[in-house]
Amino acid sequence: MSSVAELPTPAEEPSRPGREPAVGKPPAKAPTAVEVGVGGRLRRAERDEQDGQPAERPYPGGIPDATVARLPVYLRALYTLADRGVSTVASDELATAAGVNSAKLRKDLSHLGSYGIRGVGYDVEYLVYQVSRALGLNQNWPVVIVGAGNLGHALANYGGFVSRGFRIAAMLDSDQSMVGHRVGSVTVRHVSELEEIVASSGIAIGVIAVPAAAAQAVCDRLVAAGVTSILNFAPVVLTVADGVDVRKVDLSIELQILAFHAQRRSAERFGQADPAAAGA
Repeated sequence: MSSVAELPTPAEEPSRPGREPAVGKPPAKAPTAVEVGVGGRLRRAERDEQDGQPAERPYPGGIPDATVARLPVYLRALYTLADRGVSTVASDELATAAGVNSAKLRKDLSHLGSYGIRGVGYDVEYLVYQVSRALGLNQNWPVVIVGAGNLGHALANYGGFVSRGFRIAAMLDSDQSMVGHRVGSVTVRHVSELEEIVASSGIAIGVIAVPAAAAQAVCDRLVAAGVTSILNFAPVVLTVADGVDVRKVDLSIELQILAFHAQRRSAERFGQADPAAAGA
């Protein structure tokens, strides 16, 4: 499974209704010139240096996968700060909100060319813009959900996708009785139309919300149709070729991990031996 973590080409971003700052366009102090090289890596970005703002300095070697995994956490913390009307934030405050140490946060953000201002911190609005652009959220990514069961319904009805740069373009299911039902903003179509829909809607991301037994076949069809980014909710490990990125979400595993910690805390509370250590 491959993974590419480089800055994408900046493009027009979707508006974020009801939320400020808007990610759809950079604020007044945003980069004034941008060049993008092969593979989407940012080569040069200049920023208005009025009021002592530093020029944006892009990281030349791409962004490490570990940093990419933390960027959505930073973005969530930044949205919370923006909702509270906070305009600037110190690195230690943002790190605390994101649950990381400040040194790691500063290093992560340096990969985006953002270094903050000594004694002032980071401009929240501009940092939202930078992180959103790095994650590719300046585009309106069309998504197809395969599986119109309870989980598929919940995903299609989740309003947070639109404000984060994703658009549910289609929902598919093999159950003919589900076809034609309206779910969220789309009408369920039969899975036999998968290839046609991927091509006609320019699907960028496929979401698999089908039973485990059907997941690999659905994955194979998505990949064959040209989808190289897949979010898998089925409780099975999918086999894909190099060049295809798969993210797996397994709620049962997360619950089992929580059960482990709950068991350990319970044992400590009542002075019992650690069950996990006792069974070793």
